[in-house]
This record gives sequence, C-alpha cells and structure tokens, in this order.
Amino acid sequence: MEITSAMVKELRDRTNVGMMDCKKALQDTSGDMEKAVDLLRQKGLAKAMKRAGREATDGMVHSYIHSGGKIGVLVEVNCETDFAAKSEDFVEFVKNVALQIAAANPLGVSAEDVPAEIIERERGIYLAQAQESGKPQNILEKMVDGKMRKFYEENTLLQQKFIRDPDKTIQDYLNELIAKIGEKIEVRRFCRYQLGE
Repeated sequence: MEITSAMVKELRDRTNVGMMDCKKALQDTSGDMEKAVDLLRQKGLAKAMKRAGREATDGMVHSYIHSGGKIGVLVEVNCETDFAAKSEDFVEFVKNVALQIAAANPLGVSAEDVPAEIIERERGIYLAQAQESGKPQNILEKMVDGKMRKFYEENTLLQQKFIRDPDKTIQDYLNELIAKIGEKIEVRRFCRYQLGE
C-alpha cells in the first residue's frame, strides 16, 4: 500500500510524533492507522511528545572545538532534571548535536529561528527561478513552497539529516532520546564560530 503525505500528516496530528517516525510506522503496519498509533505508543514516542508542555530548566552547555581550532560551537540543551542531564545518553546527544552544528552549519534550531530577511531573500530567489518556467501562479507557489521545505531541511538543526545516521533527522534523534529518558528535552540555542567569519 502506498503511504501518502495525508496519511502521515493524520498520524502526526494524532500522536505529535515526527514525520519520519510516522511514515515508518505506517510503512511497518502496511498503512493501518490504528496499528501505527499503537506501534508509536509502544515505542514511547507519543507519550514522550506529551511532555512538551513541561518545564525544562536543567541540562548542560557544551563546547566543541573542531580539530585545528578553526571552528568552535557552544550549545545549550535543556531537560527536566539533573539526573537526566548527567545520563550517558543525554551527554552523548549533546556532544553529537555540537558536532552536527560544527559540520552542517545550521542557521537556527528550527524554522522560527531563521532571520526573516534570509527567508524573504530565499523566497524571492526561488520565485524568480520558478517564474522562468512559465507555469501558472498557483503552480509557482507550490514550487516555491517545495524549495523552501528543502531549504529548511538543509539549514535548520532539527530538520537536518543526522551526520552520523543520515536515515534520521536531528528531530528523530531527539524524539528517540525523549522516549528513552522519559523527560522533555529541547535544544535551546547554539552559537557557532568560524575563524575569519
């Protein structure tokens, strides 16, 4: 059975789990919505996402200096308790996120963090490219929206492919950690320095 984007969206709306996890659950259950919901609950992801409203005031700030000292990263990742912040899985996640930021140079944690002027500039470039195709206006908007989705996938930390496992995004990796630890965890902010910039 073909898994449509509408099916993935419906499952995401019902469970608050990431798109890739929803798609995989639907594939694993041959498109059966109820079985997919059950599968996600078994994995603990749906339960973990319900923790999103909780306060995450603990955590850690981690620094990473790339070999040669030409790139440095500071990242803050929050969780609910110091017990979770000291866990091996949490510390490994924070280190991997710092490495991801150094390697992939995201513009922000999520789409909301990308400055408006950059978004406007990118949309303008994509619209000009689309207009050269000579297609109708409603098609042009869809083309631009598709290119903007790709832009966010490449330039926002949570939507980027995880450099150590390109089959999942940083958001997927975060969801797995939330399910494992059982606390709200969020990448709060980061700063990336590059020599000469």
